[in-house]
Amino acid sequence: MIDGPYFALTMLGALGTGLVAGVFCGFSTFVMKGLGSLPPAQGVAAMNAINRAATTPAFMIVFMGSAVLCAMLAVVTFVLWPEGATVELLTGSALYLIGAFGVTVVANVPRNTSLLRMDPDSQETAVYWRTYLSEWTIWNHVRMVASAGATLSYVLALA
Repeated sequence: MIDGPYFALTMLGALGTGLVAGVFCGFSTFVMKGLGSLPPAQGVAAMNAINRAATTPAFMIVFMGSAVLCAMLAVVTFVLWPEGATVELLTGSALYLIGAFGVTVVANVPRNTSLLRMDPDSQETAVYWRTYLSEWTIWNHVRMVASAGATLSYVLALA
């Protein structure tokens, strides 16, 4: 059983990854469907506005803070090697760092950057928008499942 500051760190890790999983779940289950139902120019404009808003401190503290917590938990786990929770802690850290943070960096953000550079009213953007919706949402599903898996792993480590 883990305790003290390590327990608190794990609780914060579970809370942070759970909050991020919720955000990703919202996008996977209804936000992207709603945006996809709009005419392409409106959908692109709305998604670009969302992407700009996502980089504000409120979300970035949770998203980046969770990555820092997961990295700290992984390092502390390697150093302390706690009895009975090592697998869960390392699994939770790997799921979030690779499946949520890593996928964001290599799959979702590049698509967001491309979309932001396009003219929402152009025919090229209208064609790209359908591809963007599909690909971005698939990668978001990965992020959602990985974040939720990280949360579950941390909760199991606390049990």
